[in-house]
Amino acid sequence: MASSKKLQVKNLQVSFRTQAGILKAVRNISFDLYSDETLAIVGESGSGKSVTSKAIIGILAGNSIVEGGEILYDGQDLLKIDEENFHKIRGDKIAMIFQDPLSSLNPIMRVGKQLNEAMILNGKARQRNARIEFNSHLKLLLKNLNEVNGDVENNKRICDTFNKFSIVATRLEKAYNDANASAVALHTELDETSFLIEKKQKVAIKSQIRKFLRLLSASIHLYVVNDNEISDIRAKLEKMLELKEKEINLEELVALLNSLSQIVIECSKKPHPNFFNLGYYKFAHPEFDESSVPSIADLDQMTEKELNEQFLNNFIAVGTTGMEHCRQVTLARKKELLPKLDELSDLLKNIENLQKKDIMPLLKEIKKLVKDAIDRLRVVKHSVEYSFDISIQHEIDRYFEGVKNNPKNVAKYEKSKAKFDGLVANGKTPTWKVIPPYLVDLELTKSNILKIIEDVNVRYNKDLNKTNHSSELEMNILMRFFKEQASRLVYKVTRGIAKSRSLELLKEVGIPEPSIRYKQYPFEFSGGMRQRIVIAIALSANPDILICDEPTTALDVTIQSQILELINKIKKERHLSVIFITHDLGVVANMADRIAVMYAGKIVEYGTSEDIFYDPRHPYTWALLASMPDLETKEKLEAIPGTPPNMIYPPKGDAFADRNKYALEIDYEMEPPLFEISPTHSAATWLLHPNAPKVEPPKIIKERIARMKKEAEVL
Repeated sequence: MASSKKLQVKNLQVSFRTQAGILKAVRNISFDLYSDETLAIVGESGSGKSVTSKAIIGILAGNSIVEGGEILYDGQDLLKIDEENFHKIRGDKIAMIFQDPLSSLNPIMRVGKQLNEAMILNGKARQRNARIEFNSHLKLLLKNLNEVNGDVENNKRICDTFNKFSIVATRLEKAYNDANASAVALHTELDETSFLIEKKQKVAIKSQIRKFLRLLSASIHLYVVNDNEISDIRAKLEKMLELKEKEINLEELVALLNSLSQIVIECSKKPHPNFFNLGYYKFAHPEFDESSVPSIADLDQMTEKELNEQFLNNFIAVGTTGMEHCRQVTLARKKELLPKLDELSDLLKNIENLQKKDIMPLLKEIKKLVKDAIDRLRVVKHSVEYSFDISIQHEIDRYFEGVKNNPKNVAKYEKSKAKFDGLVANGKTPTWKVIPPYLVDLELTKSNILKIIEDVNVRYNKDLNKTNHSSELEMNILMRFFKEQASRLVYKVTRGIAKSRSLELLKEVGIPEPSIRYKQYPFEFSGGMRQRIVIAIALSANPDILICDEPTTALDVTIQSQILELINKIKKERHLSVIFITHDLGVVANMADRIAVMYAGKIVEYGTSEDIFYDPRHPYTWALLASMPDLETKEKLEAIPGTPPNMIYPPKGDAFADRNKYALEIDYEMEPPLFEISPTHSAATWLLHPNAPKVEPPKIIKERIARMKKEAEVL
């Protein structure tokens, strides 16, 4: 199991307004997504899995109603932030791949341009955010250092020097990236020109030579080169432009381009002396002799060693004292706040007897105290603290909105129903329907409010009782954070860099001849290739989380396998966390770490991949597995009888009861809770109750499990 949580979904409830009434799409589900793992959400159409993914990325339909819950990511509740803040997350931190690739691609724009635009737009947003994050954390560290030792001038000098080192050192990195991007662009044009030469398209070749000369003039200053040799090649290429197309000697052109290619390859291994005017080495050593240029690898080692020995080791030691001071201050505030949280919890347990004005003074005080108790120097955020203010206010507002409007909505419904029934009684057929009232579930909302307080309480107690904390480790994490933000700040994604990265992405997702495909339109690609383009666009911002909403459904079986392998490969290489939405358990058999089985808006079974495939407990999971084809099963596959329930009128008990041949009487009366089978495995079925009769899985499931276990032993 991965160690840290990337995303937390808590008690999520989503409904939709329809002409027939309120449709309950997602009903109080919770799950966690960990780093470097794949979580599969599986279920039939209408089970709520796609609604869940759209809620995470903030693209629910306009008629949606988020009735409750939280989606916590990086210290924010994604259900409650505005569109401007969500724009910083969507596509950059959390990316999504949809079922139909054409829904994500502009049909009249070349795929290369679509890739470039995604990177350039996200690059600008990242630069703005990086500047804010870097400066705010450094300013806070300085504040804590001043509180520790009171040496304001010295602390400011240390932080200012670190700021200058960080930004200047990353400019060298940017210069390398510019040079590498230029090299890739030159090689791309070389490849395309070679392709045109092979096809003997001399008219297009002349246009390509012009483009090549422009690119060469704009980028050759980035390299250490033999100016005479470059000038000679440029002069010969310019002379070719004066000739008629039929007079161009293709063999001579190939020789010139090959010579230039070799120069670019050699030069890209070594930086230009001008780089040192931007980099740390020149900054730290004004006497540096530019006649001796080290290799890029040697320079990197040299720079890191110099920085550590001359400055960073001392900066980390000083910064650690600031980190520890900040932690102790916030721990003291948390300790003082615990009794206040208990007081608020006791008050809200009787919320039905209170008015909103009775709650607000204490709530306002506690929200401020919780905000002040956050350790903001910690890079890894505790989301429950950051989201407490907006989450509890939202739920309390919702509760009292229900208290005020529920009776009105019921009265309006009863009046409309009486009118409808009167028309029917008089033999008339109304052309309109009686829409059931939208009512806030007051008990559920009250439960959500108390759960928010409990989560913060639990978080505080964990922090106060933690014995293995290391402020030095936290400082090193902060240093990596500073480096990342500094790199983002100076790294402007130009069109040249965007193009080079686009070509690399196309190659990464398995598209052959990327330099040629880059200039093509989506209609020139097959379905599988279009999906690869969409994956490349999703990866262009280097996201933390990738949501795949049935990305293989529209593809044939062979291509499905290739796309699944590609997603698995990219996840491992980039250390992504993946949410994979599908209706087919077989699709995720070899790629999911954990699986959540959804039915009628609820998670009915939740466990590791081994739990679900080797020890399934819910009859719906049995039905999904029994309907899944494989090469070994000789018996007729079992279809799931009936259809999912109408979620405008959710069933009273277990939603799967009418389709479940193992259903008990209680299934029609009461909804089952999630019974824990093991620390990693739970299922919502009354068959797991201690007093329930023992029921075995279907024969086809037992045989399949036995066969899989036998095959696993052989392997």
